[in-house]
Amino acid sequence: MALRKILTDKDPALHKVCRPVTNFDQRLWDLLDDLKETLDDAGGAGLAAPQVGILRRCVIVVDAQEQMLELVNPEIIWRSEEIQDGWEGCLSVPGKWGTVERPMRVRVKAQDRNGNWFEAEGEAIVARCFCHELDHLEGHIFTELTDRLYTQKELDEMYEEED
Repeated sequence: MALRKILTDKDPALHKVCRPVTNFDQRLWDLLDDLKETLDDAGGAGLAAPQVGILRRCVIVVDAQEQMLELVNPEIIWRSEEIQDGWEGCLSVPGKWGTVERPMRVRVKAQDRNGNWFEAEGEAIVARCFCHELDHLEGHIFTELTDRLYTQKELDEMYEEED
């Protein structure tokens, strides 16, 4: 396992559509292990392969039980009509936050590291994370969905005013 460099939003790789995974081999397993180690080190809620420069359809999402869920070739198969509007950040857009509207609940279909299909469902932050990470696979970043980006200092000041 190895830590990989997380690309920033200016990198062209983050704006490209990823290719499906077709080989479920040691190379994929190493990528998934590296994504988990990199995500753990960065302290995020999810990480997509293009964020480390690999244009393949793989993401890691931290689920409600704080486990790292590996999703290969994931797709959203259901979204709730109920919407959440909340703060979102990204490891590829360090120090910036914006409000983004997402479904409250989402169900995804994906393959595991061995190619077996499964489904997973998430709500609240996990649903937000599914949507956010799968957007990366299509070459999109949350900054495209927010009206304004805020710095951590601006967020802290807003929270102080509320208290």
